[in-house]
Amino acid sequence: MTDKKDDDFLKRLLATFKIEAQEHVRALSSGLIDLERASTAEKRQEMTETIFRVAHSLKGAARSVNLTDIEAICQSLESVFAALRRQEVALSPELFDLLHKAVDSLNGLLLSVGAERTASEKFRLTKLTQRLKDAAQGALPPLKEKEPEREEEPLVAPETEAYPHSVIEKPVLAETVRVPVAKLTPVLLQAEELLLAKLSASQRLAELTEINAAFVAWEREWTKVQPEIQKARYLLERKDKGDRDNKTDSRLTRLLEFLDWNQAHHKLLENKFKSATESAEHDHYAFGRTVEDLLTDTKKVLMVPFSSLLELFPKLVRDLSRDQGKEVDLTINGGEIEIDRRILEEMKDPLIHSVRNCIDHGIEDPKERKGKNKSIRGMIKISIAQKESAKIEISIGDDGRGVPVQKVRASALKLGIISEEETQKLNDREALSLIFRSGVTTSPIITDLSGRGLGLAIVREKVEKLGGVMSFETHPDAGTTLRIVLPLTLATFRGVLIRANDHAFIIPVTHVERVVRIKKEEVKTVENKETLRINGRILPLMSLCDLLELPQKENREKEKDFITALVLGSAEKNIAFSVDEVLGEQEILVKTLGRQLLRVRHISGATVLGTGRVVPILNVPDLVKSAVKATVPAKPLARRAEELETKRKSVLVVEDSITARTLLKNILESTGYKVRTAVDGVDAFAALKTEGFDLVVSDVEMPRMNGFDLTSKIRADKKLAELPVVLVTALDSREDRERGIEVGANAYIVKSSFDQSNLLEVIRRWI
Repeated sequence: MTDKKDDDFLKRLLATFKIEAQEHVRALSSGLIDLERASTAEKRQEMTETIFRVAHSLKGAARSVNLTDIEAICQSLESVFAALRRQEVALSPELFDLLHKAVDSLNGLLLSVGAERTASEKFRLTKLTQRLKDAAQGALPPLKEKEPEREEEPLVAPETEAYPHSVIEKPVLAETVRVPVAKLTPVLLQAEELLLAKLSASQRLAELTEINAAFVAWEREWTKVQPEIQKARYLLERKDKGDRDNKTDSRLTRLLEFLDWNQAHHKLLENKFKSATESAEHDHYAFGRTVEDLLTDTKKVLMVPFSSLLELFPKLVRDLSRDQGKEVDLTINGGEIEIDRRILEEMKDPLIHSVRNCIDHGIEDPKERKGKNKSIRGMIKISIAQKESAKIEISIGDDGRGVPVQKVRASALKLGIISEEETQKLNDREALSLIFRSGVTTSPIITDLSGRGLGLAIVREKVEKLGGVMSFETHPDAGTTLRIVLPLTLATFRGVLIRANDHAFIIPVTHVERVVRIKKEEVKTVENKETLRINGRILPLMSLCDLLELPQKENREKEKDFITALVLGSAEKNIAFSVDEVLGEQEILVKTLGRQLLRVRHISGATVLGTGRVVPILNVPDLVKSAVKATVPAKPLARRAEELETKRKSVLVVEDSITARTLLKNILESTGYKVRTAVDGVDAFAALKTEGFDLVVSDVEMPRMNGFDLTSKIRADKKLAELPVVLVTALDSREDRERGIEVGANAYIVKSSFDQSNLLEVIRRWI
């Protein structure tokens, strides 16, 4: 039903776009004719400006409905007219021919909206946009109307007289082959499945060893009764024939004979079991070594150097820093260290988020750095190091301003994550850990680069999903460093097998800081919470059974004098969990719960033990979060925020393009907002003076009053000064973003990176 509604809305939007676009195309065509006829420089400049604005409006409308072909031509037209405005290009008959041809192509594209482009059509459009780009640079290469024919290359190179068949050498087989990763991944998964067979073989060997132990116990008992049996046999043989009861003696004789046979048979079975155990032990050793070698070698095939991901970062840092008006150098160490390709792919976005934070939040602009007696060029350092045999540590650091703790506190308080009372109790280290919470940010404005408070939250979520841990440190004006510890490979890892109220669970070793056994009297109660002291630290103590809501046993070993607990860590928080017993540590194979159970609280997956028993794998970050919530009182600010959320909010959309205006209106109304529209800044400000709104979404380039001027007027008005303003525009230069910050916009979204969820997330943040 929803898909049908979306299709109907898209059809209506395209119909609205066509009407608007046809008007723009007609305006372009007539404008070009007027430009050709213009006799004065002032008139030509005026017409150039008009045509430039029409092309810009059509480009924005085309982007709203994802018509990339029309958008590309309009973008190229903008470049030409921008060059004409700057008088870098001179008008000529050849240029007018090209411009008219571009307008004709726009008209043809409008008539065929929704149709598939043929190869020749795509070729002509590509050539046209390229010629327009060349024209903007002052060059006009001749137009080639015909698409060059492509000759098929022969599959086998023909023999020539210079290289007769008799002297052609046989090809040498390459030492490497290219195999798609999609084919290698299933091979690795199958190799990992052999781990279950290895664990089962180990379990069978343990069972055989137990049986052999039973034989030894039997032998010991048999040895004890052997003298009595010999004595009974001796007495039976010496008894006088006259005193014998033949019937009784016959039974005793048969019993003694059976005992002799039983001993011999038992010895035979014992020897066979010993032989089977020795063979099983040999096979287990050989099979286990083969599985380990196969698994290791298969993993190596999918191991790639970190440099394969980091090679994109120098350009990323250069582009982002130039866009922000900053000068930043990047240093990378340890790129040669290899890691599972699957982990590397998962870490791409988190690392990009981290580097963006360094540039946008950490590194100061050159003027500010000079005032602090720093080098005007900031420094970002990415280091990868082998921490242990199966772990690596990634550190991303900068030498910027550091993270302001007070801004973190204020942002968390505003979002209702903590209360005013809790804010006062947190030390700086605990307050800084709030930066990992979704929505917490120190940025004064939301842009397409940052400011939503999601970057570090995404990093933390991804790292914990991969079984890694994070730490964070910052120093005022000395910089910030984020450290991430990850496993080298996925799927298999070491786990601690524990028992809680007759239930078995696996806890990943990466999250286990230590296992302790303490006396009951060492547990202290502080503010109605159980705590214990470990190495000078006071940690909360939670019962794993209580947290997992397992059924209580009547005599839950209360008579024990000691408590077994595991200290588990997630991000900056450590909590001790009491368990009934720690059964041991072993390598395990992770099994997902399937699509039917994508998200189960406290459980991240399952594994199969050698006995065939399925055991859940605990999600440590979930456990820590639940434990924290269990000890923290409800937050009145959060409740108040939820109550405010239930009220219907009112949004003013300011956009001169009817297509973009209709699109924004429908997006917001379908989400539940009340929407009022305005065609430009003048119309919008008049509406703001007569009606009440919770937020303004505005374009920038509009007639009469643009978005920058509108924002300035809103901030200058005492009644409207606190009204959130979100600018949605095609202007993506650093100067335009800086102007958006100067006039007081709360968010600056570039249309080239616009998507529905992005806009809605920004609006929810401010209202």
